[in-house]
Amino acid sequence: MKLSVQDLAVSYRNPRTRQDLQVLDGVSFDVHDREFVSIVGPSGCGKTTLLHCLAALHTVSRGSILCDGVAAAEAGTVRAMVFQAPTLLPWRNVVDNVAYGLSLQGRKTQEDKDRVNALVRLVGLAGFEQSYPHELSGGMQQRVNLARALAVEPQVLLMDEPFAALDAQTREDMQAELLRIWGFNRKTVVFITHQIDEAVYLSDRVLVMSGRPSRIRAAIAIELGRPRERRLKRSPRFNQYVDEIADLVMQTPSGGTDASAAQTVEGTPF
Repeated sequence: MKLSVQDLAVSYRNPRTRQDLQVLDGVSFDVHDREFVSIVGPSGCGKTTLLHCLAALHTVSRGSILCDGVAAAEAGTVRAMVFQAPTLLPWRNVVDNVAYGLSLQGRKTQEDKDRVNALVRLVGLAGFEQSYPHELSGGMQQRVNLARALAVEPQVLLMDEPFAALDAQTREDMQAELLRIWGFNRKTVVFITHQIDEAVYLSDRVLVMSGRPSRIRAAIAIELGRPRERRLKRSPRFNQYVDEIADLVMQTPSGGTDASAAQTVEGTPF
């Protein structure tokens, strides 16, 4: 077991009303080593909050998160995060952006440089090593973002809607590229998305969150085999999975919220 989340709860305090809003309440699930798991759910249910907890970027109110049996806050560089926005440093070129995490760790050996160059090639950016973020398309920037996360050799890759800002065709291309890159090393991946077909296409398993206060409502094993080609999305079995998961997302349990109730507390989207 690579990740184990047990009875996780998170609440926010509204400074104006001084009322607490329970976002997560009793979230429990496990992620196996080398498994690709996507998490879907109604808008505002707490998907991003959950991922931030896994990355130890957010304090939990209750419960535990273990990575290889170690508390998340103590797991160090075991995990790496890929955010929705590329968050690249505009004054660094592609190579230097990919190497940023390594440089923070003081890793500047020839082996590290070779690793960075290999990752630039792996994500399809050979020939753009000296380019700056403003010279790259949105999809290319996310390729840099992914390579930067992989450079620190994480055991778990956390991805927060990394393709949400891309146009439809680029998003399709990036999904295929992610599967290609993932196939080289089979990192454990936890992937947040609003796109159910994206979750089905990428994942070994899809976790469905309920409305707030959120829990894991269902875990759907995606038994479609690998490698996966784009034409898989037109198959009846693929669309059966999409319909099954869509029905679960749309059925908000008692005490939850629907998509129209999504809100922000203290500027934090959940």
